[in-house]
Amino acid sequence: MNNLENSCIQFDYFSCNYKRFEEDFYKFSAINVPLTFLTDDLLLHMFLAEHDYFRLNAKNSVDDKDHYFVFKKLNNKDNKYISQFEYIGNLSTIEFF
Repeated sequence: MNNLENSCIQFDYFSCNYKRFEEDFYKFSAINVPLTFLTDDLLLHMFLAEHDYFRLNAKNSVDDKDHYFVFKKLNNKDNKYISQFEYIGNLSTIEFF
């Protein structure tokens, strides 16, 4: 069983940060799949790559630019087996590097 099946990796879904993430994602994304269906894949990618961000490539963005969605990994004080990703903001390629 992987970490996602155990709900060990998650976004901070009930925060204003997550709402801002949703708004930013839909603002820049040209993907016709609701974010809800992508979250597990995004979390797994960040977890396995040990990154605190993911890239929306230019091919899938509305402005043909890469966008990096940056998060802060938080460890749950009550349960050490749960990690949350808190949205910090997004950056274009020029800002990211």
